[in-house]
This record gives sequence, C-alpha cells and structure tokens, in this order.
Amino acid sequence: MSFFKKKPAAEVQDWQSMFAEWAEEAPEGPLKRYYQAGMISPSTKLEDTPLLALDLETTGLDSSKDEIISLGLIPLSSKTIRCKGAQYWMAKPENLLHAESVTIHEITDAELEQAPPLEAILDEILIALTKQVVVVHCVSIERQFLLEAAMKIYGYPLYFPVLDTMGIEYQAIHKPWWQRFGKQPSLRLDACRQRYRLPRYKAHHALTDALSSAELLQAQIAYHLDPAADISDYWV
Repeated sequence: MSFFKKKPAAEVQDWQSMFAEWAEEAPEGPLKRYYQAGMISPSTKLEDTPLLALDLETTGLDSSKDEIISLGLIPLSSKTIRCKGAQYWMAKPENLLHAESVTIHEITDAELEQAPPLEAILDEILIALTKQVVVVHCVSIERQFLLEAAMKIYGYPLYFPVLDTMGIEYQAIHKPWWQRFGKQPSLRLDACRQRYRLPRYKAHHALTDALSSAELLQAQIAYHLDPAADISDYWV
C-alpha cells in the first residue's frame, strides 16, 4: 500500500506545461527540439509512465567545476526493465582526472583518451531522454550536472522530471527521533537495495548503477507506491 498522500493541486508539478514554456524560450537546436517534443500529462498513471534509469560518473561532486565522464541509461516500466535498450557513453573531460575520483569509478585518463567530449554526445543523450521520466538515485547529482552541461553547451538549462529512489526510500523508512533508536538507516544505493534483498553489484559504473536504480524503483513500487496513482504524486 502506498504511504504517499495525493499531492494537493497547488503542489503538483506540471512538467507538461513547463516543457511548453521552455520550448518557446530555448535557443534553436537540439535542446529546443527536446522541449518541443513535450512531456507526458501529470495525470498519467505510474504504471503507464515511460521511465528511463540514468546514472553518471563524474570527476567529483561539484557540478560547477567537475565534469561528467560516463553516462548510462536503461529504459523500464513499473514491471519490466529493457536491458536491450541500454545505452552507455564515455566522455573525455577537459581536465585530467583526480586520483581520488579514479579510485572510486576506476576510469583512467588512458581509457578516456579516445572518448568524444560531452558536447559531441549530448545531442544523442537528449534524444534518449525525450518524453521520459528519469529514474535516479539522488536527484541533486544527475539533474544538476546535466543542467550545468547544457548551460555550457547550449546556453540554456536542461530540465527533466525525476523519480528519485533516494527520496522515495527516505520517505519509506524515515521516522522522527521520538519513534526510533539510534541513527537513521543508510540511503546509499547498495544499502537501499539490501533492504529489498536485491542482488549486490559492483558500484560506480554508470550502466550498472542505472540498472541498480531501475531495480530499486521496481521494488519500491511493489512495496510502497501505487502503480495506479498519477505520476505527479511521485515525480519531482
């Protein structure tokens, strides 16, 4: 049973209307075409929503100075994951990698030497994102990095609606201090997956983490969300 309450009309985000506004404002080119393609209605049922799991690997956590070096996408619905539709890109950054980030994502400068710059592949990524509600684990990372990239490449921000598995999990497990003992459970992707007894994968590969987020969302739908509810009750 869903623990989410239906949002009051004043709190519903109408991404369809916002896309129409941005389609008028965005400069000519791929980003304008992305917005012109539109977005699904806020009243679309969760079970009928086209979903796309997304994960990035970056050179750090500061979107104002760090860069995207890989991106993975996997299409899904509330019940199926279409692995044949998965896409993966590597992008050569403008600056050399930091040793600290290489330790985490294990992508080296040598591996990126022949990769195209992000500006050469972002048009293709926009096509994949068109009319999709994006599934991520921590909306502040993926959406902000892609917004910054679009500002640099197109001179206009990239926005998209998100189902944030971290945010959903927080609402599912969070208890106020007077109802719990000790610290709150971890919201890391692997820790969230373990609560649903999902398999453990090697972390910090964009495509694997996109799959991990897709599987986690499906588990959350099965335990906590209402597939027949409006997508606007859940997207951010």
